[in-house]
Amino acid sequence: MLDNNQLLRFTTAGSVDDGKSTLIGRLLYDSKSIFEDQLKAIENTSKKRGHEGVDLALFTDGLKDEREQGITIDVAYRYFTTPKRKFIIADTPGHIQYTRNMVTGASTANVATILIDARHGVIEQTKRHAFIASLLNIPHVIVCVNKMDLVDYSEEVFNDIVSQFEHISSKMLIKDVRFIPMSALIGDNVVNRSENMTWYQGSPMLNMLETMHISSDVNKVDARFPVQTVLRPQNDSHRDYRGYAGRVASGVLRVGDEITVMPSGFTSVIKAINLNDQELKEAFAPQSVSIQLEDDIDIGRGDMIVRSNNKPEATQDIEVMLCWLNNTGAKPRTKYTIKHTSNDQKAMIKDVVYKIDIESLNRVEGDDSLNMNDIAKVKLRTTKPLMVDSYRENRFTGSIILVDDATNETVAAGMIV
Repeated sequence: MLDNNQLLRFTTAGSVDDGKSTLIGRLLYDSKSIFEDQLKAIENTSKKRGHEGVDLALFTDGLKDEREQGITIDVAYRYFTTPKRKFIIADTPGHIQYTRNMVTGASTANVATILIDARHGVIEQTKRHAFIASLLNIPHVIVCVNKMDLVDYSEEVFNDIVSQFEHISSKMLIKDVRFIPMSALIGDNVVNRSENMTWYQGSPMLNMLETMHISSDVNKVDARFPVQTVLRPQNDSHRDYRGYAGRVASGVLRVGDEITVMPSGFTSVIKAINLNDQELKEAFAPQSVSIQLEDDIDIGRGDMIVRSNNKPEATQDIEVMLCWLNNTGAKPRTKYTIKHTSNDQKAMIKDVVYKIDIESLNRVEGDDSLNMNDIAKVKLRTTKPLMVDSYRENRFTGSIILVDDATNETVAAGMIV
């Protein structure tokens, strides 16, 4: 049974003019998720441009440059809801020079939708987007073979593209891939089933998104609780209350569990778990709760409460796949602030092991420079140990960002190997 309040985040990717913005516009339009004033404004703009009907792509192209060029250059987020689920869409750009925007939009997604133009099939940009989806460990991928109306709704063309994509995805770590033939412009298989492709027996896109099982995407095994703050109310009703507040990153914590506080190594037992005024017997990701322990232990922000028989690695030497986000390249031997869960430390890039050539997806060794949109495997050294898991096992405790202390800008995002 589906949780009606469950939130699904999905990102759209594809080459320029594959119809990403039109697809999202069609999704919003056909699911009646657009306000009347928005619709009127878009209808007026479409008329001014001489379009016969409503240009659905204008619903997502929010930036002035995008509306003028008719392309997407930033990550445009859209929220909509149906009776079955809530959705956040990240419409990401298709150009090579906006790789960082795709990484940003896809980093929290449950589902990646990759658009392919039915006339062109799998192209280099498709491979890049599939690679980034694999790198970011997005659990589900929906391949939307768009513009089927321009190839006479041919089942043979669709099957050929499916086999092309399966060939490249077999070399990547993509777990769940589904394929939909569609025409976003006309509305075939987006919200409503297509009458032009009766040979396709699967669900339209919205139904697929509404019914997709995503509860098991969260790591339920490794209990990780990064402490954000210590609660000491000091009022009459909570005179001796000491609670450790934070968000359960993964796993399940129960009253009576034996726990270890990292990095100190002190052990205790969970005495109580509070969610607002409620007392819970257990807490699971992604709940924000307060935990009380049987013993008074010196715990502060950045510490992590874990089960004693299941601990993350505490290390100062971390290997990460890093995407450089900043216009200014990485400076050798410079200290950055590394943010990992609720823990902030100083870190330095020790070594660039290799870079990924986004054109060919080959490894490039011997190049130590890191510039905007570069993706590279690097070695970091931190001033104090961080409690880390592999990003493949735990997206929350396996991710980091680097911040430039001089400008306070986020310069890189990384996935721990």
